[in-house]
Amino acid sequence: MLGNVNYMSRANKVVLAYSGGVDTSVCIPYLKNEWGVKEVITLAADLGQGEELAPIQEKALKCGAVESLVENATEEFVTNYAFPAIKANALYENRYPLSTALARPLIAKLLVEAAEKYGADAVAHGCTGKGNDQVRFDLGITALNPNLKILAPAREWGMSREETIAYGEKFGIESPVKKSSPYSIDRNLLGRSIEAGPLEDPMTEPPEEIYALTKSITDAPNEPQYVEITFEKGIPVAVDGEALSPVALITKLNEIAGNHGVGRLDMIENRVVGIKSREIYEAPALLVLIKAHEDLESLTLTSDVTHYKRAQIDLMYTRLVYEGLWYSPLKSALDAFIDQTQDRVSGVVRIKFFKGNATIVGRKSHYSLYSPDLSTYGSDDKFDHKAAEGFIYIWGLSSRVWAEKTRL
Repeated sequence: MLGNVNYMSRANKVVLAYSGGVDTSVCIPYLKNEWGVKEVITLAADLGQGEELAPIQEKALKCGAVESLVENATEEFVTNYAFPAIKANALYENRYPLSTALARPLIAKLLVEAAEKYGADAVAHGCTGKGNDQVRFDLGITALNPNLKILAPAREWGMSREETIAYGEKFGIESPVKKSSPYSIDRNLLGRSIEAGPLEDPMTEPPEEIYALTKSITDAPNEPQYVEITFEKGIPVAVDGEALSPVALITKLNEIAGNHGVGRLDMIENRVVGIKSREIYEAPALLVLIKAHEDLESLTLTSDVTHYKRAQIDLMYTRLVYEGLWYSPLKSALDAFIDQTQDRVSGVVRIKFFKGNATIVGRKSHYSLYSPDLSTYGSDDKFDHKAAEGFIYIWGLSSRVWAEKTRL
């Protein structure tokens, strides 16, 4: 059965998604001692989380891994995962920009590639049975290589957090979780997610100490900053006229937006498994880019394409990504639709950053459908006002007939 261990045919060599945290570290001795796995190879993905991965690599070896891999996939992460999501205006439940969710299909891809390269018969992860990531990993791995076994020890072992830490200590694994910092944090170039500890109470205000990418409004600059973002076919390519690589662009906007206190989210989120969870996010650049991109679409797409894309395509796209179906046929079909709509989504969006707000104050495009001659109320107005009467008569004809018949 998908995701469960077949105890009659345990894996000999496993590639484990590794973060250096408690669960994934404990997975190494657990797989070897409890499930009889002969060789565990760990894989840590460098997605721009801003930390040195060499200590994590070394820790995996100390925990019993035969080999510890680090894959630098930051450029691929932005180009092939973040940018498509921006083109889809992907905001789960109209708020969350998928900063963590977008990393999972890429990590799944790296796991499958490593398993095939090293001849492993299984891959493993440290996800629990109540989170979203287990779904994303399992579905992504299965779509890419359905012949690989998927091992999920943390979903099977039934240990509490304290018991997991105690189990690891028997094998010399130190826990990075301290009483002074009870939070569970995931970070990559696109943002941070913070949960657990006192945040599990929805009425508890997040303490300022949990944030790292964004300033508080109090500490944000007292003067606004204006920034212009250039898009080409739906993809951001420059900031204030300076062409930047994908990673450099995200990095720069993270710094600008975060400095002005832009990019924080505090929300009750509906997980895939049906649980409501309280999630705190920091995603400065991604939130700003989606907002700017959506505005540029309003300028360059016809009304019917805009309405259909937002109500049908963008919404479904976002759900597929959040629910782990990045590699599904429907997702591929939606990508094709979205890419076709982006041919003329090119131009510049001006944003004003000030005290926690990113306000769009200007936009322009060579493909702009905005016509001053039609929109103006001044002397240059070229709209035929007399045509409106006939239009209204035809447009409201069905309502007129209904009203006449129901009054009888």
